[in-house]
Amino acid sequence: MFGISPLGWLHTLGSLPAIPVALYMFARYGRIVPRSPAGVVYFVSMVIGAVTVFLVAHQPVSGVIGAVTLLVLIAGYGVGRIPGLPRAARYVETVCLSLSAFLLMVPAVSETLRRVPDGHPLVTQMGAPLLVGAQLTLLALLVVGLTAQIIHLRRTKTV
Repeated sequence: MFGISPLGWLHTLGSLPAIPVALYMFARYGRIVPRSPAGVVYFVSMVIGAVTVFLVAHQPVSGVIGAVTLLVLIAGYGVGRIPGLPRAARYVETVCLSLSAFLLMVPAVSETLRRVPDGHPLVTQMGAPLLVGAQLTLLALLVVGLTAQIIHLRRTKTV
């Protein structure tokens, strides 16, 4: 189904929970909150997706996206544990984890458009206008979202 191998299904189903969990945290908190139950689910799902991409990806850029995703995920979850940086850590954490969500959505949208509906996908080439438009929309959402998050953090005086 959809031309996905068993390992590909592990990758897809393992990383899939990160999408609704990220959307929930963005809606509820305005950002991904690493030290929350939803944050734990997000972290585990993202690690599964980022690690298994090395085993299932067919394009060289996929490995780069997986490596960068792991780096920003670890930075986002780890920066809050560095003593003496409470306010700066909140900014780094927010930017890194929002970037990790973007890095999840770019291949998710691309693969969905290239596989659905089964047998007659909406997109057959990487440069298709629908795919490029979807990716540019994700980029615009990242820029607008990060801007809003940073403005909110600047206005919030709490650590």
